[in-house]
Amino acid sequence: MSKVVSVGVSARHIHLSQEHIEILFGAGYQLTEFKPLSQPGQFAANETVEVVGSKGSFPKVRILGPARAATQLEISLTDSFAIGVKAPVRESGHIDGTPGILIKGPAGEVEVQEGVIVAARHIHFHTSDAQKWGINDQDKLKVRLSGERGMVLENVIARVSDSFALDMHIDTDEANAAGARTGDTAEIID
Repeated sequence: MSKVVSVGVSARHIHLSQEHIEILFGAGYQLTEFKPLSQPGQFAANETVEVVGSKGSFPKVRILGPARAATQLEISLTDSFAIGVKAPVRESGHIDGTPGILIKGPAGEVEVQEGVIVAARHIHFHTSDAQKWGINDQDKLKVRLSGERGMVLENVIARVSDSFALDMHIDTDEANAAGARTGDTAEIID
């Protein structure tokens, strides 16, 4: 049985806590939806912020909503070199001991002490998809990417939940190396 998944290329983005949204955009501010994302209830917001590291900044980083419990900036390794932040490869939400960043919005700024990561490559599985393919949460998978310069990626983390939709997420560095784009397919081979 072929185990084919859709690929989503994840550019740099930020998740903000409601407290930080209000510091950056004003008291009571609510993010507005630009477009829905592949995961149910998730969206790219119209709003952007500037993030500032020791060597440089990115002036328009897209916010993904809804608000999260903790603020987290997800960048590529190339991005981390460009702004001077030594971001470790981590699974989303695992920010303990990660570097911080200065975030600037139209109403204020906030310096977080942790939260900058390079997101570990992963596949979101709805529980039914994972069961059908014999995959468990946190399994490390081997995946073949299609694309002009196709490649095999190892240590792709399986993330299984009833609230997920089947989709693989890689960052722009990985996508560029493979010549892959959002909407391409990948095959789980181990």
